[in-house]
Amino acid sequence: MKKEDMMIPAEEKISIGLLNAHIHFLTGEINEESIRSAIEWIVYENLSTNDTTPLSLYINSTGGDLNEAFGLIDIMSNSNRVIRTFGIGSICSAAFLIFASGTKGHRYIAQNTSIMCHQYATEMNGKYHDMKAFVRESELTNTRMLTVLQECTGLEPRSVKTKLIPPSDVWFTAEEIVELGVADIIF
Repeated sequence: MKKEDMMIPAEEKISIGLLNAHIHFLTGEINEESIRSAIEWIVYENLSTNDTTPLSLYINSTGGDLNEAFGLIDIMSNSNRVIRTFGIGSICSAAFLIFASGTKGHRYIAQNTSIMCHQYATEMNGKYHDMKAFVRESELTNTRMLTVLQECTGLEPRSVKTKLIPPSDVWFTAEEIVELGVADIIF
């Protein structure tokens, strides 16, 4: 081992090794920080137009900020590189949408992953006009979810609404999301 390698902390070595292997982990809450890191990674990886190595995004998250997730989904859909998504541990809510947005044919789900999707919902308080505007934003967000899932699965809008985003939370097995076109391969 080189002397300079001994001086690099193990955590940095792992980060450098993962970056060199075109791998990124999206774990924990979906928020501005976690999404920024994933977006920066995809943009960085797309700087080299000669490299066609697929990118591997490992996802383990119970969800979080759906608007932040849409930002990552837009970046993923405009990537010049194949983005393989790997669902491990938990892919729920906003993380479910991100996972589904991986390149078709390259969405891998671990057998024991906890998988859940639901409609966009949050508590609403305030003045009548503010609540009316919030209802409009909720409708637009649910429409964006429907569009993303329809594009990712090939399902008709009615099937997406009834099978993937019904009024209540819906939990899936790995086999079920492969059948529905959300994932491609169980690993």
